[in-house]
Amino acid sequence: MSDTQHAIPKQCAGCGVKLQTERQKEPGYTPAAALSRTPVVCQRCFRIKHYNEAIGTTLNQDDFLKIVGGIAAEEALVVNIVDLFDFEGSLIGGLHRFVGNNPVILVVNKVDLVPKSINPNRIINWVQRQAKENGLQTVDIVLCSAKKNIGFERVIESIQRHRAGRNVVVVGATNVGKSTLINRLIRDYSDLDAELTTSPYPGTTLDVVRIPLDDGKAIIDTPGLVYTHRLTELVEKKDLGVIMPDKEIKPMVYQLNSGQTLFFGGLARMDFVRGEHQSFTCYVANSLGIHRTKLERADELYANHQGEMLSPPDKEGLEKLPPLSKQAVRIPRGGQQDVLISGIGWIKVNSDAGCELNIYVPKGVKVAIRPSLI
Repeated sequence: MSDTQHAIPKQCAGCGVKLQTERQKEPGYTPAAALSRTPVVCQRCFRIKHYNEAIGTTLNQDDFLKIVGGIAAEEALVVNIVDLFDFEGSLIGGLHRFVGNNPVILVVNKVDLVPKSINPNRIINWVQRQAKENGLQTVDIVLCSAKKNIGFERVIESIQRHRAGRNVVVVGATNVGKSTLINRLIRDYSDLDAELTTSPYPGTTLDVVRIPLDDGKAIIDTPGLVYTHRLTELVEKKDLGVIMPDKEIKPMVYQLNSGQTLFFGGLARMDFVRGEHQSFTCYVANSLGIHRTKLERADELYANHQGEMLSPPDKEGLEKLPPLSKQAVRIPRGGQQDVLISGIGWIKVNSDAGCELNIYVPKGVKVAIRPSLI
């Protein structure tokens, strides 16, 4: 029986993909028996929502760029959502080329993860500098936590202030909390009887989802951009809960001499190669174990304990990850710096005396040096 005979809705109400009933392994598949449900969602969204089960279907970057590339062709307010925990890893490089002259609001999600003692204005100023350095001009920067429902009203106020009758296009990398925010918009500002599928898995939204507004315009949710330079895209799905924090990070401070090493599970390693005695503050998920050892013993420790004491990943996960690759990092004198490891968090170098480090991460994972966030 054909898709037309089944009277299939055009799009999945959960992820926006075009629905079909004949090709079970392709995006948009829904059993014919499920068409009587309201709203109709694809099998993938159903399994994510009801069984917390991920099915590996994502858009590639070319498909994403085709979708986002149409933004500049029409007048729209662009809402770019980034992850404060992985700012450089989740920022969309060259976004200004996609959006043309359209205004951009930068929504910085997961602010609940940083210590409450940090002044929000300091974070906003820091984000403003980092965005400008990456060529992104914004009309507003708003801090929020979609999960904790912090700052959402300020997001709405900013959208209302800058929309000026335009459509609102929401863009962001995977796992930045985009769909969670969109669902709040659906519940509060739309009559749409559905929710976008949200999950801890990359690539949940597969196509453009249009949420109608009262004035005839729409909020347009685009697929999350999959960046393979983020560890969250590379690890086994069972390890996401370990490396992605779900509550305020408790910073871990280590006083180190040169010739000492820190392991972050079995996913990353920092060697303190050269420099005076100093402290390093680690901002990673509280569930990710950190192990300190002497540099001269680090290779042996990793060889003997990877996948066991040094985990995640476990032995099986190790086989699916690229091998650890060394990146030499030099922190100059005169200013506190962060070393970001995309998907894990960051290490703050507390001294202004400078140092030399070697950072080991799975090949291809982004390591960035930046002015200290905290």
